[in-house]
Amino acid sequence: MKTIILNASPRKNRSTAEMLRSCAEGARSVGSEVEYVDLFDLSFTGCKSCLACKRKGAERCKCYIKDDLSPLIERIFEADALIIGSPIYLGNVTSCVFSLMERLHFCALSYDDYSSYFKGKVNFGAVLTMNAGRDIYEKWYEKSMEKQLASFRALNGRFELLPCCDTLQVDDYSKYNMAGFNEAHKKQVHEKQFPLDLEAAFRLGARLCSENAE
Repeated sequence: MKTIILNASPRKNRSTAEMLRSCAEGARSVGSEVEYVDLFDLSFTGCKSCLACKRKGAERCKCYIKDDLSPLIERIFEADALIIGSPIYLGNVTSCVFSLMERLHFCALSYDDYSSYFKGKVNFGAVLTMNAGRDIYEKWYEKSMEKQLASFRALNGRFELLPCCDTLQVDDYSKYNMAGFNEAHKKQVHEKQFPLDLEAAFRLGARLCSENAE
């Protein structure tokens, strides 16, 4: 089994990355090989509409743009599970997630009948970290996130979202103009809830791989 984990946060050692590392531990616990990638380390754009993937005789489910993302796309289609972690910025996942979705979805889309060339199965999970509380996520973000990430349903596998809410953005709020946040509250949530979120991330990683193992 192979699991690909993508960190779509520019911060490599904060909440999103910690959650993804716990997902990786969960995947490894059921015997999956794990590839972990920081997307912000790669050089890539969204789809350029070159239509190379639509040429007659072209290899399907392959992006022909020569950059760091194209070989990763090929590995995603060959994987058993894909887990992406992204913070929520202005109500959206980060821009690199949208670029990945464009490229991944478009190269597998048939312009003959709008079906998908991809006939395999890759389980998908998204870890979504945010400053907002769980109540805000459930009221405003949950359905929006399901809609934003719907393209990953074309991978034909399990589809799960895991929110991590009310995150601790910095260690010392006094150094920043961030008076809109209560530092004591943030640290309390981080101490009590974040360990539970990490446990949920571990279970997500294990579950997405176990699904393929059955």
